[in-house]
Amino acid sequence: MKQQIAELTLALQRERADALNLRRRVEEERAEMGNYYKAAIIRELLPAIDNLERALLHVPKDLKDHDYTKGVQGVAKQFEQSFKLLGVQRIKTVGEHFDPHLHEAVHMEDAGGEHEIITVELQPGYKIGDEVIRHAMVKVKKEGK
Repeated sequence: MKQQIAELTLALQRERADALNLRRRVEEERAEMGNYYKAAIIRELLPAIDNLERALLHVPKDLKDHDYTKGVQGVAKQFEQSFKLLGVQRIKTVGEHFDPHLHEAVHMEDAGGEHEIITVELQPGYKIGDEVIRHAMVKVKKEGK
């Protein structure tokens, strides 16, 4: 009888551990799926955000203080804040060491050095946590010894 109780207790403990592991796995998968869909939506929005930022870079001087321009700047700021809330980060570029996991070099200038330093950002890159949504397109210069 005692042996049966011990066996049943052990079986119950295993079932509880299995249930906990299953619950943990489901939560991890749910979080991964959330990030997957979040990244997919962000990828679709990026071209529009890029165009918005490009438009703001080319506002004529006489319109810099215009209400319309300020409104567009406000929309760009809202996107930035929404990205922050969603955990989306802009990948650092200019002055950073080139990292092929984060950056895509479209031009490489060899100045006789060993260190690959990013000199120009052509298109911003974004990531959620460690997952890259879009690589940053950059120009790189080999410099230093």
